[in-house]
Amino acid sequence: MKSSIEKIKIEYQGKEVFARKLTVASQIPTNIEMAWSNVLTSALLEFVAKGKIRFMPSNGKFPLVWKERETVTTRMLFFGFVPFGGLHTIYFEKIDAQNKLLQTKEWDESAKVWNHRISMRKIDEQVIWYEDEITIYGGILTRLVVWWASVFYKHRQKRWQILAAGKFKQIGFDGTFNT
Repeated sequence: MKSSIEKIKIEYQGKEVFARKLTVASQIPTNIEMAWSNVLTSALLEFVAKGKIRFMPSNGKFPLVWKERETVTTRMLFFGFVPFGGLHTIYFEKIDAQNKLLQTKEWDESAKVWNHRISMRKIDEQVIWYEDEITIYGGILTRLVVWWASVFYKHRQKRWQILAAGKFKQIGFDGTFNT
């Protein structure tokens, strides 16, 4: 697994501010089509976040499959029980099946900017390169939010490894959504 944090300038509410770009990437031993079909599901998000964050969607549940230009809101609980960030908004800005790219713009009280880009590319028939790239700005909390994001995204990629070890069907990721 590779990770890096880069200090960058972004525009936020008409001002130029210093944000951080966090990148976490790894090889995952899975077929790219299987990985892509699962990254589009809310079930995968909940699985890879398990143990660090529990989501409580505003309308009671997430849609089964994410859609481009869709907005969802959720409350998040650290470790399943500690509320943080207030209402978190996720806007699915781009879903590009051909290039295997999913891009969101997200925000809440702690993370004023949380722009997440998931990309994957095929290395061979059973191995992909998976990358999470997140631009984060949280005002005076930026460093703390980035530290937490680094821990969280490394956890997510470890959870992906569990799926790649043949656990897709055991947890309902065979396309049936029986979770």
